[in-house]
Amino acid sequence: MKRFIPLTALIIFIFSASTLAQFEIGASYELRDEDPQSGFGLRIQKGFTEALPMIDIGIRAHASYFNEQNSLSQSGATYSQDFTNYDFGVAAYGGISLGLLQPYVGLGLGSETTDLSSDDVQGENRDESNIYWNTFAGAKVTVIPFLKPFLEYRYSNKQLSEPTLADAQNGRIIFGISLSF
Repeated sequence: MKRFIPLTALIIFIFSASTLAQFEIGASYELRDEDPQSGFGLRIQKGFTEALPMIDIGIRAHASYFNEQNSLSQSGATYSQDFTNYDFGVAAYGGISLGLLQPYVGLGLGSETTDLSSDDVQGENRDESNIYWNTFAGAKVTVIPFLKPFLEYRYSNKQLSEPTLADAQNGRIIFGISLSF
């Protein structure tokens, strides 16, 4: 029995060392409760703990884009409206490697812009930008050492002065894949 403990520790060390990388680029599909409800994301992250094979601590830059066009036709007249929402931010993250699975959590700041425009009505264009804080939790799976599918939940809130966790519309589920270098 004692012979299996060092062998198990060596196998975990080998698999966890190959799952962490110094630099990652990822793309994602994102779902949320707010309109527009689906969009795409991009993230770039850099780890700082290459010397520690089971611990991953680093920074991340992320961006998301959501777009929806609504049209209404009645009595030969058509009214259309374009609703665009995009955000970007930076965050610090930390995770551990459990063989092929790497759970992680993070915290950061960002900016969100909402554009509501209509081609049919003059003066119907509105823009709004807000700063937000966010927190996230997720997990990556290492199928191939440089290819990692991930699943993440990100919560963001625009109330910086008095943060609350009451508004469920600020959450999103993120499905994606990242490439490690």
